[in-house]
Amino acid sequence: MMRQLSITLSLMAVLQSLPAIAQVSESTSGIPADSIQQVTAVKWMTNFPDGKFYPERLLSRAELASIMVKAFRLDKREAVTKENLTIPDVPRSYWAFNDIQTVLKTDIMKGYRGNEFFPNQKVTRAEALAIFAQAYGVFQFPDAAVNEILASHPDEKSIPTWARKAIATVATEGFLNTDAQGNISPLKPVTRGDMAYVLSKYLQRQQQQPETPEVPMIPNNPQSP
Repeated sequence: MMRQLSITLSLMAVLQSLPAIAQVSESTSGIPADSIQQVTAVKWMTNFPDGKFYPERLLSRAELASIMVKAFRLDKREAVTKENLTIPDVPRSYWAFNDIQTVLKTDIMKGYRGNEFFPNQKVTRAEALAIFAQAYGVFQFPDAAVNEILASHPDEKSIPTWARKAIATVATEGFLNTDAQGNISPLKPVTRGDMAYVLSKYLQRQQQQPETPEVPMIPNNPQSP
């Protein structure tokens, strides 16, 4: 009886430790943990100071700007050399000042009336996917093709007109995450996990690009003149 109790207590101790283990292998947001690990490994996104990623947290415009600059190396584009823009709500002391200047100069993101950026404003999934596609390169599908690509998603009618071509691009490339029913949920706020998924698929595509094949050297024929 004592031995059985001891085994039970040991099992309970193991079970109590499982949540900490699960944090590494699974995401409460439904985003595969390896997606998060991939984007943090290349430093496109980072964990919080406590070492956790918090995939369910929402992204602000400033955070998205910073991510886009890293993922697409926007700071290397020629447009960045333009004179800095005057943005009333983003002073030079703001943590993402340079990144926001970069996304505006490269036309990856747009400001609002009065040249304000609203850096702390949360971003919808439609906005985030459109901004990603703008950096990636939006495919110029005809409207009929866009409608056909998006038709398999039950909520495709809720996609704003201005985002349809961009989201069709992301869907075609296999970067799009949906719920179990295939809903895109374009008007919901985008989460850190959502962005990690899209970026991980983009990263995988980059890594799969075939290298330029080497032309084999043909040995000299000793019998040739």
